[in-house]
Amino acid sequence: MTTDEAKHEMINVLIVDDHQVVRQGLRTFLELHDDIFVVGEAADGAIAVDMVRNLAPHVVLMDLMMPNLDGVSATRQVVEMGLGTRVIAVTSFAEDSQVFPAIQAGASSYLLKDVSPDELVEAIRAAYRGEPRLHPDVARKLMEAMRATRAGEGPSSAVDDLTDREREVIKSVAQGKSNQEIARQFFISEKTVKTHISHILAKLDLKDRTQLAIFAIRNDLADPE
Repeated sequence: MTTDEAKHEMINVLIVDDHQVVRQGLRTFLELHDDIFVVGEAADGAIAVDMVRNLAPHVVLMDLMMPNLDGVSATRQVVEMGLGTRVIAVTSFAEDSQVFPAIQAGASSYLLKDVSPDELVEAIRAAYRGEPRLHPDVARKLMEAMRATRAGEGPSSAVDDLTDREREVIKSVAQGKSNQEIARQFFISEKTVKTHISHILAKLDLKDRTQLAIFAIRNDLADPE
């Protein structure tokens, strides 16, 4: 799917938050956008899992602190369904105890509730395209954690199989660039970028761009801060 095609397709979104005022505010704002349709709302993780099973939304905005079933557990169950639904974790906290479990559970993006409305909409569109978005504080925590865990470790042997162009693409992914931005950077088509990323994920036995970004940090393939 090209970026232009994505712009003209409706993105079905499920809002999950235990505060009704928050859900209503998000629905009202999101429905102002022609390419976004709110398919429903859920007040806890258990309800959210059932709604995803029945509605198969493209994107879920998932609060992490909820009764009955927390957002991390709900995210894990949603991802395990294999429906291709992308989960954006949206929370007030950037604590390690929240960040790492959410990413490990399969959240494709992690945003704090101080995110601007425009940034939230762009994160939804990016998630739909399969591109993660991380709040800067969260990205920094991940980088610090990955650097700590790689201390004393040698680089993965899989790095040796990467071409120079694949290394360049990995670096751009680790910087959070979209396929469109990477295509402009290297004067290639978005289709070629997608092909590169698919080949890279296969070579490294990774599932998605978030895992690829972490791999880049662990193996010194990302630019240092």
